[in-house]
Amino acid sequence: MAIAFGDTLKSLRTEKNMSQQQLADKLFVNRSSIANWENGRRLPDLVLLHRIATFFNVDISTLTDVAIQDQSPPEVIIVDDETILLAGVIPILSEVMPGATITGFSKPSEAISYAKKNRVSIAFLDIEMGKTSGLELCNTLMEINPTTNVIFLTSYPDYAVRAWETTASGFVAKPLHKEDVVLQLQKMRYPVAGLMGETT
Repeated sequence: MAIAFGDTLKSLRTEKNMSQQQLADKLFVNRSSIANWENGRRLPDLVLLHRIATFFNVDISTLTDVAIQDQSPPEVIIVDDETILLAGVIPILSEVMPGATITGFSKPSEAISYAKKNRVSIAFLDIEMGKTSGLELCNTLMEINPTTNVIFLTSYPDYAVRAWETTASGFVAKPLHKEDVVLQLQKMRYPVAGLMGETT
């Protein structure tokens, strides 16, 4: 999907006879960002998608549709070392995101292995998980796929400040409620197609 967006961006740029550096200057990013987008290695977040659409005078939905085009259901994972909480949260996520494949993990190592084989769109991570913290896991998942939307879950709001020091998209205090999930999904850094049902 990133490759499809990259092709579209490169086509728009070449139509204006612009170099990557010239486009980067107009969008207030560095040239390597443009190169990564065009090569399919990265996707811009929603703020930059709006900026790109405005600059090229195209509808944002055109770029968004290309950026999120994917035939497979979105992959959503939740990682919490308390299996009872996992069992309780998965039905809530399934109700809010009926179009997604949702998988729970009690061990961070298993979540990492899964992320290496599947393109994870959203990761709900408990912050306190024994030896491995959710903050460390967030960094690892972002190394695997920089466009994963990470949303932290915790019973300790004091962790919120540390959570925002990462590249996370959101933060939710336990216990998890449907309304909180919906609110966080509306604030994600990277768009995800086919995620939420009409009932949300």
